[in-house]
Amino acid sequence: MKTNRRDFLRTTSLAATAMGISGPLKASSFMGAPSDKLNVALIGVRNMGFGILERHLETGKVNCIGLCDVDKNLLEKRGQDVMKATGQKPKLYGDFRNLLENRDLDAVIIGTPDHWHCLQTVYACEAGKDVYVEKPMANSIAECDIMVRAAKKYNRIVQVGQQQRSGAGWQAVNRIIREGKIGKLRKVNIWGNFNYGVGQPKQPDQSVPEGVDFDMWLGPAPLRPFNPARFHGSWRMFWDHGGGLVTDWGVHLIDMAFWAKDLVVPPEITMASGGNLSFENNDHETFDTMSVIWQHKDFMVTWEHTAGTQSGPWNKNYGLAFIGDLATVVVNREGYKVIPEWDGNKKENKAEPLEVAMRGENHGEHVADFIDCVKSRKTPACTPEKGRAVAVAAHAANIAVRTGENKLIWDEKSSRFSNSEKANQMVVPVYRNPWTLPVI
Repeated sequence: MKTNRRDFLRTTSLAATAMGISGPLKASSFMGAPSDKLNVALIGVRNMGFGILERHLETGKVNCIGLCDVDKNLLEKRGQDVMKATGQKPKLYGDFRNLLENRDLDAVIIGTPDHWHCLQTVYACEAGKDVYVEKPMANSIAECDIMVRAAKKYNRIVQVGQQQRSGAGWQAVNRIIREGKIGKLRKVNIWGNFNYGVGQPKQPDQSVPEGVDFDMWLGPAPLRPFNPARFHGSWRMFWDHGGGLVTDWGVHLIDMAFWAKDLVVPPEITMASGGNLSFENNDHETFDTMSVIWQHKDFMVTWEHTAGTQSGPWNKNYGLAFIGDLATVVVNREGYKVIPEWDGNKKENKAEPLEVAMRGENHGEHVADFIDCVKSRKTPACTPEKGRAVAVAAHAANIAVRTGENKLIWDEKSSRFSNSEKANQMVVPVYRNPWTLPVI
């Protein structure tokens, strides 16, 4: 029987494990030649999850050998879509744990609702798979901590889907700031106003659609009756599953602000105010109106959103303004503009004005970085530590408003708030039986 390089290395690694040998051999790490294709699988095949899989397939560097979802009808359709696109028929799973038992699998893409990210990432790391997990990293602070520890313990490549870090335009903005072209950066203002933030119109509870394993969809989240306004496309507006606009669009933009200062830890102080002030006939728990201030040692970041509107500062419904002593950079995915301050004495601009258009959401570049890192074992663009810093900041903002503790002080050593036990009660989620919060 002919044995290829990957089979040989896998067999050698597993044999070493069986003999109790510890060392550099690690079962299920990518063991092929750099030109070999990765075997990947997708958990959560709707919308963004499948979009990320498509970006993987477009590289020509992967085989999709598995798809997993709780919606049997959608799962079968996506299986057909992959077959048409690649000529390969992926195996279909209703339970991600069965998928992870496949020893030929190198990496998984996790595109499930936020409340599933931690368990699926940890289980994948334990099984020796590398992970591309959508943002926000998790639905609670404690889950983020666990995911960081799991990636380290099992020596996995984990790429968090904050893909703007891989975008050339965003990298250019980052260089402008780091090179001091806008002077000292003291403040970043962020905003994100979107209609979808108010959720869907209220509907009565209904029977579970045929083909949907709703109990599995809920997973570790509390048991609730099925309601279409809390399901596909709108689950992130309910605390059991997501954190609203600040943990969705907010995470992408907050990440850019933190990146400018190379922050890999959450802010020391979070001040926030907000509530549900409009759209009474829409079903949502997360806040439709919100203002946040994150205070770091030498600069501050603000976030605001008014869901149900599609306008904002600088005539943009979302974006960032990096404010320096010499100039301000205003940026979103459409492009960036350097707006100089005026020197009244010299009668000239304090910085060079610049305006550059940008295109794309950079998913392809971020996926390419992930694939390269799986093969090379280099550090990916968005590590779990970077994903955690941003997610914890967003969760802290929500916790501040939910508890009425409008100012929270973060203690990084204990991963808790030093001034509020009420807020600390929201740090660790309560999992529904039989699921248990992983201990790493």
